[in-house]
Amino acid sequence: MPYLVVNADDFGLCSGVSRGIVDAHRHGIVTSTSLMTRGRRSTDAARLAANCPRLSVGLHVVISNEHDVAASRAELEDQLVRFRELMGRGPTHLDSHHHVHLQPKLAPAFRDAAQRCGVPLRACSEVRYCPSFYGQWAGDSHPEQVGVKGFMRVVDTEVADGITELACHPGYPDPELHSTYSSERALELQTLRDPRIRHFLQRREISLIGFEEVPRLLATPA
Repeated sequence: MPYLVVNADDFGLCSGVSRGIVDAHRHGIVTSTSLMTRGRRSTDAARLAANCPRLSVGLHVVISNEHDVAASRAELEDQLVRFRELMGRGPTHLDSHHHVHLQPKLAPAFRDAAQRCGVPLRACSEVRYCPSFYGQWAGDSHPEQVGVKGFMRVVDTEVADGITELACHPGYPDPELHSTYSSERALELQTLRDPRIRHFLQRREISLIGFEEVPRLLATPA
């Protein structure tokens, strides 16, 4: 049976992104998000999450100096501590900004942290990772990739039996957002809230879940 985790990255980056993620959860299909504990609005994001009991919240680790392994490990541990301070519990999953956790020299520290927390690490567990719902390629904007038809195409191509994480980046416009990925966030939000998407997943018999449910499903015999 196919299960789909729709995970929104960059929670806490700025107010517009955090509000967009929460709206995509409450009024759309986002089931999970990854909190940037070093984001300028991380405290506000944690407060928003407290009012969304069904939203799984993991840690989106930001490493400032990926060339220094010891410093990177210390940053990872500091952000795990900060996550617990903000959320009052551990993360439901781990991932990282720009996927630095996949670098061979940093991967062991991330795998160790995920094992200690008992949670999946993006692209390093039995959860299949799908990054294709994204509105920029090679520096050019591709809004068609994050429209309703684009979402459906990604699901039909990449979601199969088992558990798949589909990454997304919804958000509202925000003057605090200093990112080249901006207008695409609003398009993602519109798509993720579109009722046609939920109906499409129901027709495909794809069950929406959060990362909080993943350990139980992985432990259940097929």
